[in-house]
Amino acid sequence: MERIASFTIDHLKLEPGIYVSRKDKVGNEVLTTFDLRLTTPNKEPVMSTAEVHTIEHLGATFLRNHAEWKEKTVYFGPMGCRTGFYMILHGDLDSKDVVELVKELFAFVCNFEGDIPGATPKECGNYSDQNLNMAKYWANRYLKNTLEHIDERHLVYPQ
Repeated sequence: MERIASFTIDHLKLEPGIYVSRKDKVGNEVLTTFDLRLTTPNKEPVMSTAEVHTIEHLGATFLRNHAEWKEKTVYFGPMGCRTGFYMILHGDLDSKDVVELVKELFAFVCNFEGDIPGATPKECGNYSDQNLNMAKYWANRYLKNTLEHIDERHLVYPQ
């Protein structure tokens, strides 16, 4: 069996950043999958499911309501390893094309107040596994430590 692309990345060299994970052709269209890496794999603690779940709800809501990107948003959700998120957008894009969008998204999480969208028994299969305070902690950490001063080394996967 062929190894999938994400398993070919050296996770011992990977740091928080915004990376193009893959580009898929669907007919004549391109979908770009971004790796939004919030923690250093295998070196830092991973996020707990509650804050990952909250960031997922807030991030998907933000993207699907964004004036410029809502029609290009295909997916936003967590990585199974809980070190980051995948964001799939319509278009042949590079990491630098979405830096401002990702900053906006995580600022939205940092500043969010009120009821978490979709976090009711009718709307979600595990509605009570949410943690807004920790979601804000991780979002703020990603903004301050990575996004506000992101450089080329954190926009392209390490070799």
